Amino acid sequence: MHTIGVIGCGRIARGAHFPALSNLEDVRIKYACDLILSKAEEVKETYPAIENITADYKEVLSDPEVEAVFILTPNYAHYTLTMEALKAGKHVFCEKPITVNYALSKEMAEEAKKQGKMLNIGVCNRYHASVELLQKMNAEGKFGKLYHVNAAFRACRSIPGLGGPFTTKAQSGGGVLIDWGVHYLDLILYILGNPGLKTVSCSAYSEMAKDVKSYKFDGMWAQETADFENGTFDVDDYIVGHVRTEGASISFNGAWAQNLDIDERYIDFLGDKGGARLSYCGQVHLFDGETLTPTDTDHECPDFYTLEDKNFLQSIETGVKDKNNIDNVLESALLLDLLYQSAEKQEEIKL
Repeated sequence: MHTIGVIGCGRIARGAHFPALSNLEDVRIKYACDLILSKAEEVKETYPAIENITADYKEVLSDPEVEAVFILTPNYAHYTLTMEALKAGKHVFCEKPITVNYALSKEMAEEAKKQGKMLNIGVCNRYHASVELLQKMNAEGKFGKLYHVNAAFRACRSIPGLGGPFTTKAQSGGGVLIDWGVHYLDLILYILGNPGLKTVSCSAYSEMAKDVKSYKFDGMWAQETADFENGTFDVDDYIVGHVRTEGASISFNGAWAQNLDIDERYIDFLGDKGGARLSYCGQVHLFDGETLTPTDTDHECPDFYTLEDKNFLQSIETGVKDKNNIDNVLESALLLDLLYQSAEKQEEIKL
């Protein structure tokens, strides 16, 4: 039986991890913790298996029965809570991104190693069958020389929680790149086998909601966190970049909000023997360059959160780090950090 505590009872906790953890066998949810106690009260009403609620995370960390904690807070709190949890002798599952920059992410990895504890990161898309297929195909050389990867993650007028934590750099660490781009770039590096980075170039724009009060939208996810009257918008809503690695080069563009009523979410893998387009969270379109034959494979979205939570708990039992362990995700954090540095300096960064 794994006795756990959950710190942070917001959107990702309510919509993803509490449902997953409640359905896993041999899991005892001893605590639901949130600074806003009413949020913890709400999740306990929905998930009666939760034994205790608290607004004090130190109560969770000081309980010797708690083996592992799930940190599901806004980005800026990941570092402090994870470091305290590791030092308290707890295994930690921390939602993506690791934290707001690479230096702090690396400290978290070092602390996990020092304490001999598992630290997994919520890059849930690694568990999709389509991603596993492409990773296997590349490892087996099915694409031949994989020379370039291109990704697009663009939407029309879709800034989340405008004015709130999502669009306040001090809390989120960034905008569309750290929110959406982290998934795409993480999948690319994972499928490519984490090739070494050589050069990074990026431009970032914050244009679409300069006047928060007048921003027009058809729909907005996380709207309950928005602050249209007094909120902040100081993060990227459009991002474009180019990366050279020891293997394939990578290009990408992403938009939370663009004045085009077109949504595009895909990653193209181009090799000299074949290629593939991964539609985000779904279909893979393959093309065999030898036979000039296209093939479509459909993959339903699995329950990412159940898979990553289950594998995290299994890794505690076995002592074997899985693909979401921080050691296997750090390269993605480094890339994000370098891209933001390049955008700020307005110059290419060479490693």
